[in-house]
Amino acid sequence: MEPAKVQFMFDFGSPNAYLAALVIPDVERRAGVKFEYVPVLLGGVYKLTGNSAPGNYLRGIKNKPEFQELETQRFIRRHNIAKFLKNPFFPVNTLQLMRGAVAAQFEGMFDTYFRAAYHHMWEAPKKMDDPRVAREAFASSNIDFDWLSGRSQQLDVKDRLRDLTQDAVDRGAFGSPTFFVGTEMFFGKDQLRDVEEAIVAARATT
Repeated sequence: MEPAKVQFMFDFGSPNAYLAALVIPDVERRAGVKFEYVPVLLGGVYKLTGNSAPGNYLRGIKNKPEFQELETQRFIRRHNIAKFLKNPFFPVNTLQLMRGAVAAQFEGMFDTYFRAAYHHMWEAPKKMDDPRVAREAFASSNIDFDWLSGRSQQLDVKDRLRDLTQDAVDRGAFGSPTFFVGTEMFFGKDQLRDVEEAIVAARATT
């Protein structure tokens, strides 16, 4: 029997997805699995589900935003994360970044692109929906932005991102980060401990 597929559905615009991505390698090592990284367009997910960004639906609510910030700081301390910085240009339109992720997967350069995009969003944060800024940022990470941007405009890339986003919603996703262990869904960076437990449990039954 095949082990359960483990998927990480992400958008570069989500700081929580970035924080989760830093922890995933440790989960992979402990659980003996490799996650499948699935680009989705968070704006598309929100539109398809009627959801909105936390900055919108938490505006004007007393105490909850402060508590969520406290939970984020606890997560950062728990996992000894030292390089996360808030992006002063947040929220950033990530359509081109996410198309770039799909193009990078098609062209066998995803790992390099993934690390660079997250670096320039959440470690040395920049306004990555500005093409001039993005070009300079990716050039500093040895990525040919103009070539990849051109590839990102091709129909197979656009269709793939749209299909991945729709599939995520069809399976129950409403935000990012979303994880699947087989058909079981988990949402949020704080669910990674449950994700790991589910992986171990699934492996024990195969």
